Amino acid sequence: MKGKNIARIIIGTLFVLFVALYLTQTTGYYEFEQHKLTTLTEEQIKKFEQDVKDGKEIDLETYLELNKKNYDNRLSKLSLSLSRKIEDTVTSGIEYIFKAVERVVNEP
Repeated sequence: MKGKNIARIIIGTLFVLFVALYLTQTTGYYEFEQHKLTTLTEEQIKKFEQDVKDGKEIDLETYLELNKKNYDNRLSKLSLSLSRKIEDTVTSGIEYIFKAVERVVNEP
């Protein structure tokens, strides 16, 4: 009974993740984010060209800034830590399974 519940939870989680990824792809979220970065770059190029025309002192660091905000907080750090622990657990589990399969296949 426990095995069936665990399997249902895993399959349900994978399905929800698939739907979320599919929706972000179909709504064009990634393309929109890339478009925003391109627009920022074009604006920075125009600002640089204008500063060159005006004869201002040029510091390349001011044109390379992407003005990214830092959204780190306790919850995001905790979820990142949890995600890394899950990644380590899944990785070690997969390695264990493949080593077990390798032993079975290589037995005389």
